[in-house]
Amino acid sequence: MQRGRTLSLSFPPFTYWVKRIIIACGVIYFIQLLLQVFTAGGDRAFTLFGALVPAFVLHGFIWQLVTYAFLHAGIWHVLINMLMLWMFGAQLEQDWGPGKFLEFYLFCVVGAALTTIAVAYSPIPGVNPGTPTIGASGGVFGVLIAFGMLYGNQEIFMFPLPFMMKAKYMIGIMIILVIFATIDPRQGGVANFAHLGGLLFGFLYVKFMPRRGVVSGSSERYFSMRNSYYRWKRRRAARKFEVYMRKHDRTVSFDEHGNYIPPDDEHKKNGGSKSGWVN
Repeated sequence: MQRGRTLSLSFPPFTYWVKRIIIACGVIYFIQLLLQVFTAGGDRAFTLFGALVPAFVLHGFIWQLVTYAFLHAGIWHVLINMLMLWMFGAQLEQDWGPGKFLEFYLFCVVGAALTTIAVAYSPIPGVNPGTPTIGASGGVFGVLIAFGMLYGNQEIFMFPLPFMMKAKYMIGIMIILVIFATIDPRQGGVANFAHLGGLLFGFLYVKFMPRRGVVSGSSERYFSMRNSYYRWKRRRAARKFEVYMRKHDRTVSFDEHGNYIPPDDEHKKNGGSKSGWVN
């Protein structure tokens, strides 16, 4: 699927990380079911260990910032999340590549978790830092907002309905419907802030992060700074060497990059080579 073409929701590809996230969520949900059937309370212990519990995270359970996104509360919970990830995440991964897509997805998952923790310790009525939150909705909602921002004016065929709709309108409607459909009174609304956190961090990533991703951008910036430092050291060494040679009544020259410039006779001898140093 390409930008500028009509998109179909029928059979998107299973891209590298979309497929692996779906498999991981499916396997973990199957483990939850087995523990529920064959153990007495094992499924609850497993869920509390991996779910996002703000009070636990502040006491060292840092892995919960990610692991909660692989746990789900029921078959429809996991199916709807994975269907939306497949339908909209595959296009993003095709355009961005596997590395940037995984970075984006985890950015939204962790961002949704941090939003949930902040809300859990706020004075909002009904929230509790001991309430567990599970589900991939934070990452999925980040995928939805990114898709709407990048492909907002593209028309999507609403299979099996016989009409098309612009992506930005369809995404907006889906976000509203899913928020209302996933309200769980037992969680006091805390989980819905994870959804909103995913939307917020998905928006921030698309709007402000480097085009090639945070990791790639940081790596490029690091190597650029490192190379600038090495060039400065070479120019500094060249100036010190010039001073040293002048004290011994000899003159040597370097260009603005710190490369040695041979005298004219040496220039001819070396077949026109400008410098004996290689950058």
